[in-house]
Amino acid sequence: MNDIETLIRLTNAGIFKNKKWLVRDVDLEIKRGQIVTLIGPNGSGKTTTAKIALGLYKTISGRVERNTTKISYVPQKVSIDWTLPLRVADFMVLTQNLKVDDIDSALNLTGVQHLKDSNLRDLSGGEFQRVLLARAIAKKPELLVLDEPVQGVDFTGEVALYSLIKTICENLNCGILLISHDLHVVMSATDYVVCLNGHVCCCGTPRDVAESNPYKQLFGEKSAKLLSIYEHNHDHIHSSDGNIIKEVE
Repeated sequence: MNDIETLIRLTNAGIFKNKKWLVRDVDLEIKRGQIVTLIGPNGSGKTTTAKIALGLYKTISGRVERNTTKISYVPQKVSIDWTLPLRVADFMVLTQNLKVDDIDSALNLTGVQHLKDSNLRDLSGGEFQRVLLARAIAKKPELLVLDEPVQGVDFTGEVALYSLIKTICENLNCGILLISHDLHVVMSATDYVVCLNGHVCCCGTPRDVAESNPYKQLFGEKSAKLLSIYEHNHDHIHSSDGNIIKEVE
């Protein structure tokens, strides 16, 4: 892989397990400063493709080329014993060593510095997702993989979190592989979309994918038409709870 801006490239990648293809023939490339989003119905191979990119499978078909080892991953589900008292500050250094300055910088960027001494179980869904993002970026990854990063968040919070993810990409100049179930709210934050259904159905800019026939067949004509409601230029800044706190001139 000669392009130093390309962090990872999948070529005809796939995995055959239990006598069936989980996903196959995936071509995917993520560059520094770029957000690539995987969408598709449940069981379409989105998480499997992300795990192929991360190198979590011993045997795959095709080829994966990586130009970085500085990778952070936020899985779709995080197992935490919510009965245990665990502060945000303690959670940040759980299983990893971090400098205080790096912790504070990550919490500031994600808008939850004020929650540093709060107990995890007292956080809202949106606040917890921001803490997860902070923990992932504290080591300044070059590639960030996010599997459904808006779990347990309402629509307003989803929009705010996707705006934050765009900000993280710009501030760290990292590449981001994002898995999302909904192109509607992610489209203003992403650069390139890959639509999966066991294989790559279509790919391109969010608008190109939304207008493609394979996308319409998977999600329906109505879904494609609704995109115009959500596509917008972000002219304001959200607080950690999703409320608008500042207009951008």
